[in-house]
Amino acid sequence: MFQDRLSRTPLCLTLPGLDGSGPNHWQTLWEQQRPNVERVELGCWSRPSRNLWIARLERRIAEARGPVVLVAHSLSCHLVAWWAALAGEGASRPVVGAMLVAPPDLDRVSVDPRIAEFAPSPRSVLPFPTVVVASRDDPWCTTTRAREMAGNWLAAFSDMGEAGHINDLSGLGHWPAGQRVLDHLLDHVCARGARRIDDETVRFQPEQIVPVPA
Repeated sequence: MFQDRLSRTPLCLTLPGLDGSGPNHWQTLWEQQRPNVERVELGCWSRPSRNLWIARLERRIAEARGPVVLVAHSLSCHLVAWWAALAGEGASRPVVGAMLVAPPDLDRVSVDPRIAEFAPSPRSVLPFPTVVVASRDDPWCTTTRAREMAGNWLAAFSDMGEAGHINDLSGLGHWPAGQRVLDHLLDHVCARGARRIDDETVRFQPEQIVPVPA
């Protein structure tokens, strides 16, 4: 049964945000712990280029030659939105789902100038099942704005309680609660047939993700 599930599980590509994800970041730990989880080396981690990141993400998705789930943190949540907007209808063919964790509010006046070129993030609906995961005390985004972004993208929403920016400083370790959210998304995708990546009618309904208590 496990091997059958594994054979149907899409490749999960992790996308770190500004300054990358260090050795204690949950993305790094998932890459070491979970099968079918690999990082996309976007490069220029401290001076990100939107167009360069889009091009490198596009190339890595094409190399996968199969269904992909994107697991993005922080700035890379907006990278996913930009890539999907530029890819258009074709985005839903290679990518069958996305987990967007702690997207920063790019509309803030005090946004870091290094990420200004990612603003404004596209508000168009993402053409694949998506869940936005947010924290109530994220210094880079309020819960209200995170919910607004999830609504724009027609994404489910998961409230992680007070978890800061959901990064290595949050002390989450392997972040079991986040892994449960990812498993929920993978179960949804696999149940609908991950290899039937031409199914553009799949949507991840908000009620399918339950809040995780603080």
